[in-house]
Amino acid sequence: MPGGRLTNEDRQHIAAGLAEGLGYAEIGRRLGRPASTIMREVTRNGGPDDYGADRAHEATRHRARRHRQAQPPTPPVPDGGHGRDPQAVRDFTESFTALLVEQGLPRMEARVLTCLYVTDSGALTAADLVERLRVSPASVSHAVAFLEQQGMLRRERVPGARRERYVIDDEIWVRSILASLRMNEALAAASRRGAEILGATTPAGARFGSSAELLALVSEAFRQVLKQWRQG
Repeated sequence: MPGGRLTNEDRQHIAAGLAEGLGYAEIGRRLGRPASTIMREVTRNGGPDDYGADRAHEATRHRARRHRQAQPPTPPVPDGGHGRDPQAVRDFTESFTALLVEQGLPRMEARVLTCLYVTDSGALTAADLVERLRVSPASVSHAVAFLEQQGMLRRERVPGARRERYVIDDEIWVRSILASLRMNEALAAASRRGAEILGATTPAGARFGSSAELLALVSEAFRQVLKQWRQG
């Protein structure tokens, strides 16, 4: 969240803004925060008519304490007989998960992806993920569905069994780049269309035209990267 966690002083400003009848966007602008942050803060703490800064701050601290207490200990990471330092592997796993979250991946999905990524086999069953991450089967199921939709893993049958396992391979980022390329090209096409409709010589049309040019360059760069990768 931009600017870090809300402080008690921030919450006092929010309460004052609500008392003035200000909207979430204006309160957020004054605090340098997104309007969505203000909306979530107010909604989870009584709504605009019953928001209290001190009460909200104490409730947030209570939720944080409860969350820390509920967190299970980090499960051991098997080193697969390669002489790895288990603590170093755990530290890396946590830092890589945090990096994926910073890049926009939901936390549970990031944990599942990292758990698969650090295994030599690159394949785990749902039961394996539940045991290693110490989360519910439903959490694993939702995360896997999201990652599969993004092309970041695939399902396959365990030989000789009815169970499925989830697999990642060396093409994981290739598929991710291809997905980004498709989205980028869709945006470029829409921007070109916007320039045509609004008029290329108008400020709005020129803005779309400039965006289309940049997006076309980005798409070409993606294609060149993929070509070089496949050529080895």
